Amino acid sequence: MSSDPGLPITATTDVLGWTYGPGAFGPTPELRRLDAIRPSLRNPQCTGPDPVYAIVMDVGREEHRADLRQRHLLFGAVAYAAGRLGDEPVRSQGHVHAASPRNGWSTPELYEIWQGRACILMQETATDDPGRCFAITAGPGEVVLVPPGWAHATISADPRVPLVFGAWCDRAYGFVYDGVRAHGGLAHFPLLTDGDQLVWVPNPRYRPQPLVARGPRDYREFGLEPGVPIYRQYERQPARFAWVPDPQLKAGLWQDFEP
Repeated sequence: MSSDPGLPITATTDVLGWTYGPGAFGPTPELRRLDAIRPSLRNPQCTGPDPVYAIVMDVGREEHRADLRQRHLLFGAVAYAAGRLGDEPVRSQGHVHAASPRNGWSTPELYEIWQGRACILMQETATDDPGRCFAITAGPGEVVLVPPGWAHATISADPRVPLVFGAWCDRAYGFVYDGVRAHGGLAHFPLLTDGDQLVWVPNPRYRPQPLVARGPRDYREFGLEPGVPIYRQYERQPARFAWVPDPQLKAGLWQDFEP
């Protein structure tokens, strides 16, 4: 990986999966098949890599295992296949985070890119009017924050390089797919040109809303340190990401939030 994940885990991309080095823990990877992604694609009949990606939820250093559970924090990691899904990029299908049984909040997610280029496509709702829509493209070492309640999907912006990333989540995470699936995807479809550039096509099942496409920012208001792996930031200050499982701690910052 071209960026340090902050803990001894490694993605395998020839055969999608994950390995754990000394002192690290993690589960057997779950493989997401192409058939699971099809309902959110512009062309559900396309061909492409299968499996599409390998995901491991709940990874970390053994010394932190009990603390992560106590804080309700979960660190996950995902490795995408290189290539295309027809004329679309390799991507996830899109979802909204379920409300936490602890506090009733849909929880945020903080991504960190380790290899390739990611475009996090997000919109305020998965209803007919999607609200504000953003496409935030980030490279190795950069982070993107998805706020509570927003529908989102993760897209590989460079089909030549397998996308690899990690994310902080709520330990009681859950995915709600109903709204996205009812609309056949999010409010904008990403397509790849012959030159491997992303272009966007509106999804006619939503009311039209403009898409703001740009790079990431530093989120200093959430206490993040630019250039420091987000797992290492937790290691230095374990309470730093308390707002991930308990987003009400930053309630004022979510109003009019811009990723």
